[in-house]
Amino acid sequence: MSYGNRPASTARYSSIVANTSDFPDFVWSIGEEGSDPIVMRRGERFRQNQFAQSGHDQLMEEDLTAIAGLGIGIVRYGTPWRLAEPRPGVYDWSLWDRAFSACDDAGLEPIVEFLHFGLPDHYTGFIASDWIDGFVSYVAAFLERYDSPKWFTPVNEPGITARLSARYGIWNDMVASAEGHAQALANVVQANLEAIELIRNDRNGLWIGSEGFDIPVAVNDTPDAAAEVARERALGWLVWDLHFGVEPGVAGYFDMVDTQQLDRIRSLAVSDRLVAGLDIYPISVNAIGDSRPDWSTQQLIHLAEEEIERWHDRYDQPFWIAETSNLTLPIEQQIPWLEAFSTALGRLRANGRPARGLCWYSRGDQFDWQTALIEPSGAVTEVGLFDTARNPRPVAARFQELASGPPDILSSVE
Repeated sequence: MSYGNRPASTARYSSIVANTSDFPDFVWSIGEEGSDPIVMRRGERFRQNQFAQSGHDQLMEEDLTAIAGLGIGIVRYGTPWRLAEPRPGVYDWSLWDRAFSACDDAGLEPIVEFLHFGLPDHYTGFIASDWIDGFVSYVAAFLERYDSPKWFTPVNEPGITARLSARYGIWNDMVASAEGHAQALANVVQANLEAIELIRNDRNGLWIGSEGFDIPVAVNDTPDAAAEVARERALGWLVWDLHFGVEPGVAGYFDMVDTQQLDRIRSLAVSDRLVAGLDIYPISVNAIGDSRPDWSTQQLIHLAEEEIERWHDRYDQPFWIAETSNLTLPIEQQIPWLEAFSTALGRLRANGRPARGLCWYSRGDQFDWQTALIEPSGAVTEVGLFDTARNPRPVAARFQELASGPPDILSSVE
C-alpha cells in the first residue's frame, strides 16, 4: 500500500512505525478511555460517551502529549466506531486523522482499537449478526487508508462486551439469558477474529489483546463454593477457548449457535503473532461462597498472580496486563497497587511466565464506572494518572520512574 492522497499527518506517522512490527519484550503503556455502550437512563436508551465526558474529544492533543510526557512510547487508543461510520458504509476519518497526527507529534505508537463496547446507531445489538460484516468492512476500509499501524486490539474486551450486553442484560441488547450470551459471544469473537485475519493478510500485524480477567475465589471450604469457582472460571474463559481453538470449558454452551458459525470461528482461531491482554483490577477478584473479605492490596495481587498462572497453564500464550488501576480502591492505593502489580509481574517473568507489559487504564479519570456505566450520572471514577483537571497525581511520577527504569526494574520494585 501507499498513502497516495492521504493526509500529510498520516504520512509522517508512517515513518515512526513502518518498521516496528515486533512488540517489545516488556511495555509500559497508558490507555485512553473511550467506552460508548448503550445503557438505560430513566427508562430510555442512553449512549455513554467517555470521550465527551472527559473532554478528550476537545483536548486530544494535550492528552496524548501528557502521556508521552511520562516517558511512554506506546498508547492504547481507539476512536468510537459510531463516529467513524455515522451511516452504513459511509466513513468519516477526521477523528482518526487527528489522532494519528497527535500521536505523531507526541512520538507515540498506538495500539489501534476499533470497538469499545458500543456499536453504530444503525445496529441493534451484539446478538444479531448483521453487524459483523459491517465491522469487517470498516476494518478493511481503515487498513486501506492507513498502512502504518502494526498493533491492533480490534475489539476491546470481547467477553465483557457479550457478558454485559447479553448475560447480565445491562448494556446494548439488554438481554439476560444463556442463549443470548452464547450467541453474542460467538458474534463478538468471530468479528474480532475476522479483523485479525484481515490485518494479518494485509500486513505483518499483531493482535495485542484486551480482555476482562475474572479471579473467582472460594472464601469458604465447601464443595458448592469450589464448584461455583470452577464454573465461573470456565464461563469467563469461554472467550479464550473460542479465540485459541480450545474445546470450550462449559459443555454444550454453544449448542444453540449455528454450526457453520462455530466452524468459521474454529477456522480463524489463532495461536501465534499475539500478546493476550489480561485486564485486572481490584474488583476483578470475586468472592464465592460468602461475603467479600477485606483483602489487602498484597492479597489481591497474590490471588491475581495465582490465577494468571492457571490461565497460562491452560493456554500457554504470552500476555500483558492490558488494563489495570485502583478501580474500587481509594486513590491513596494507586501507588501501592502499581508497585505490587509490577513486583508480581517480575516474579512471573522470573518463573518463566511470558509477561510482556502493563498498561495503566486510563490516562485520566473516568465516569460512572463505579456502577459499570449503568447509572449515568457523571460521577467521577478516580482511577486516572491525571485528575479531571488534568493535573498529574503522585502515581504518575511513580509510573514514569518505572517506565524509564532499566530492563530489570521489575525485580527491584519494593
